[in-house]
Amino acid sequence: MRFAANLSMLFTELPLPQRFAATAQAGFAAVEIQFPYDVAAAELAAAATAAGVEVILINVPAGDLMQGGAGLAAQPRLQAEFAAALPQALAYAQALGVRMVNVLPGRLAEGVSRQQALATLAANLDAAADFFRPHGIRVVCEAINDIDMPGFLLRTADELAVLLATCNSRDIGMQIDLYHMARMQQDIPALLSKHLPAIAHVQFADAPGRGEPGSGELALRQYLQQLDALGYRGWCAAEYRPTRPTVETLAWLTTDAW
Repeated sequence: MRFAANLSMLFTELPLPQRFAATAQAGFAAVEIQFPYDVAAAELAAAATAAGVEVILINVPAGDLMQGGAGLAAQPRLQAEFAAALPQALAYAQALGVRMVNVLPGRLAEGVSRQQALATLAANLDAAADFFRPHGIRVVCEAINDIDMPGFLLRTADELAVLLATCNSRDIGMQIDLYHMARMQQDIPALLSKHLPAIAHVQFADAPGRGEPGSGELALRQYLQQLDALGYRGWCAAEYRPTRPTVETLAWLTTDAW
């Protein structure tokens, strides 16, 4: 199994450029970053190269989403702003060697119907796929629970699959976070079996606290072994909030644990 570390949540005891070396020392071969845009792409690329780790995924800029706003991808009035975010994401993706970018749907904006938001999101996903495809970069999209993020537009794997079926692009992948699906009380073994052909990227944390594996109630080992048995060959990214210094939460990473 291939495990990556989310540098936006792990090793946050260190500045972002220093997290690459710490990740490599801990035994990870790859990392992902939610929003790397506050640090120069060249600085991050140099740190990744020096550490010998691959950067597998970043998010497309999402406007005010992380500050509690609706974001960019599902707002009809902000399609120009979404389009303007794509070249910025491409610049970072190319500098870092990233081959996958995640478009976050965002929250349902005030004054926008759900139907309008979904239509806008589908159009923006198609635009993003067309934009990144010539560069060998795949677009994925993610459902997020609406307990942690009230008002989030897509909350389950089924909702995400229905939305992707309305897109013209057939190569947009599903990003499945086991933590978010558990918070929505989804049957995780069933959804993994149902949606495996479309799953391009997996993230995980324990629930309900979003800590490291073993800190909560999820059968993460079982779920990840199921993915392996089903033939999933993508990355599984640890995107949790460590309950202790990150290096003290990595017992799950040892080979014999899986």
